[in-house]
This record gives sequence, C-alpha cells and structure tokens, in this order.
Amino acid sequence: MMLTQKIVTNLWFDNNAEDAVNFYTSVFKDSKAGNLTRYSKEGYEIHQRPEGSVMTIEFELAGQSFLALNGGPVFKFNEAVSFIILCENQEEIDYYWEKLGEGGDPKAQQCGWLKDKFGVSWQVVPKGMQDMLRDHTSEQTQRVMNAFMKMKKIIMAELEKAYNREGILV
Repeated sequence: MMLTQKIVTNLWFDNNAEDAVNFYTSVFKDSKAGNLTRYSKEGYEIHQRPEGSVMTIEFELAGQSFLALNGGPVFKFNEAVSFIILCENQEEIDYYWEKLGEGGDPKAQQCGWLKDKFGVSWQVVPKGMQDMLRDHTSEQTQRVMNAFMKMKKIIMAELEKAYNREGILV
C-alpha cells in the first residue's frame, strides 16, 4: 500500500503505533495495514529510538489513509481533534461504540464522543444528525439538542422521537 491521498492524517504515538494500527484495522472492516519503516542507528542522538524499532506504519480505514508514528512521549492526543464515524443505523453505532470504547476513558464519553485506549477521540453519530440540528432556532431542533446533550452513546430512536415530537424528552 502506498500513501496516495494528497492529505494524510499522521497519528503520533509514544511507542505503540503497531498495536494501535492492529487494533484499528481489526475494528474497521474496510481496512488494511501497509508499509512499515524502522529506525536506524543514524540520528539516534535525536530520535532516541532503538535501531530496528518501528518508526511508521501506513494504514487505511474505510478508504482514508493514515500514518502511525512512534515518536516518543513528547505529544499526547486530545479532544481538539477527533474522527467522526457517520453510522447508518443503531447497530453500527453500537458496534463502533463498543469496539472503540473498550479500554478507553469512560469519563471522556459525551454526546457520541469517546476516547479509545490509545487516547484518540472519536465521534460515533448517525448520518442524519446534522440535518436534525441544522435550524438552531426551531422547536424541533431544540428538542433534539435537549435529548442529544443528555446522551453518552447516541440512541437514534430517542433522537427520532424528539425530532418527531413523540414522547418529548424535556
């Protein structure tokens, strides 16, 4: 596999990039790991990594190219950047929520957001979510927002009830 996209997301890990790639490619059905590079003795005074250890791994999730880098403990992931998974149905939401949330930070779960065991943030949401929230002044949107803000994992039936004014969640 070659990185062919013009823009590729680089994920900086301390020293567990290979574990992360194996995890992500097991979660996403349309995925694969690709080329791997290793640190050499050259530049050791800068990178401080053992010769032969994994430096980068190319991988692809659902057609998106990524690069995982073992760069050391210098940088950490935070919620300022997250990956949105647009789900077709509740079954898909449940699947990604369970798989990506396993071993993650349960305190970092709100409104469809979760943090996985590597510290990467994900938003697991239904495809039509933006449409339900588009008109920020309507009563309908306010009901959906009220229901949404109380959720950790998104429950589509509850959002649809609020959207359609069935069993209003106030």
